[in-house]
Amino acid sequence: MSIKIGNLQVELPIIQGGMAIRASMARLAAAVATEGGIGLIAGTALSPEELKSEIEKARSLIKKKGGALGVNIMFAANNFIDLVKASINAGADLIVFGAGFSRDVFELGKESGVPIVPIVSSLKLAKISERLGASAIIVEGGNAGGHLGTDLDSWDIVGEIAEKISVPVFGAGGVITPDDARRMLALGVDGIQMGSRFIASDECEVSDEFKNMYINAKEGDVVEIMSSAGLPANAIISPYVEKILNEETERPTKCSGCLKKCTMTFCVNERLVKGHEGDHEEGIFFAGKDAWKIEEILSVEDIMKKFREVF
Repeated sequence: MSIKIGNLQVELPIIQGGMAIRASMARLAAAVATEGGIGLIAGTALSPEELKSEIEKARSLIKKKGGALGVNIMFAANNFIDLVKASINAGADLIVFGAGFSRDVFELGKESGVPIVPIVSSLKLAKISERLGASAIIVEGGNAGGHLGTDLDSWDIVGEIAEKISVPVFGAGGVITPDDARRMLALGVDGIQMGSRFIASDECEVSDEFKNMYINAKEGDVVEIMSSAGLPANAIISPYVEKILNEETERPTKCSGCLKKCTMTFCVNERLVKGHEGDHEEGIFFAGKDAWKIEEILSVEDIMKKFREVF
């Protein structure tokens, strides 16, 4: 079941979520693209030069045609437009963005011919995106990992949007197993986006400790916190997450100004890096609410093989 996004034809309608900071990098994105899906590099918190290098690296790792290589960038990032331009110049097949909304990025997409795919959580924003020229839309519920745009689960919002939008719609949030994918497709979407399932993969460039947080998580271990980016987020319970919940965090002593807006209650960039490095005490471990369903770390090839049967 192939899908067309703008002028881009993709073999399999599976998007691998672009998980920052430095979780979704070249190796993971290239592996997904090799299997015929859409692999995303997380551009947030990278410099334009680092991002270009990562795109080039991913291109060199893709072993066969059929899939696509894109970049995911948070609109909340201070250098959002610079990263979009760097991605286009480096030959990214498409741009995915969320954590806020940009109208300007659609013009860049039209000028370059690169499909622009926003992540939205409401029918209103989906319609605006379609009108502005979105080539596809990702609808993400509050059960997804990372920063969120709604308290409603994907199961509660995807169907209405898929019914009323004419460009391809991908459902995101809660898709961990092939049965979850079937449930999502039954709501009328054209494809799915998965993030958490790809964290627990051989190719994901986070520590084994981070991956094992997913494997060892139990139902209810993922809680909602308020990120310093000013958005709610889902994370696995940990000592530092408990500090956030109890409002016991300390303001950062240094700041790189990576976000357009920051509450300065803590540095989410720094804490995500610590999490990805496996620092259980001081890190934040973003995850979808259903990450507890993940039972083992698999290769991207094996993950894609399981989900290919759904389509």
